[in-house]
Amino acid sequence: MPLPHMQLKILLPSRVFGEIAEVTRIVAEARGGSFGILPHRLDCVAALTPGILTYAVGKGSDIYVAVDEGVLVKTGTEVLVSVRRAVGGADLGQLRQSVEREFLTLDDQEKSVRTALAKLEIGLIRRFAEFHHA
Repeated sequence: MPLPHMQLKILLPSRVFGEIAEVTRIVAEARGGSFGILPHRLDCVAALTPGILTYAVGKGSDIYVAVDEGVLVKTGTEVLVSVRRAVGGADLGQLRQSVEREFLTLDDQEKSVRTALAKLEIGLIRRFAEFHHA
């Protein structure tokens, strides 16, 4: 008898990270901790926290994806995961190194953008105040 399965789709803001068929189980992380999803589970929605999304295809071994915050929606046999960032890896040690490289680089870029925006806002407020007092 074939195992029941789900279709998992991981979405990023700019592209589809992955579409995986015949997923037999999923483990994700939310504020309340880790939770598992099996094919016959009731439909649900969960706010995901940054962590490791784990899934298995058929009777195969676990596959790991590091995800940023996002949302998981299960309807029937479809599971949609929408997150800001995701990094895949076969082994947890390798995945950790990839996450450190990619996420920390992006965090530095975001800090630079925020600093530039703050400087622009300060300049705009200063000019507005000068214009108002003139």
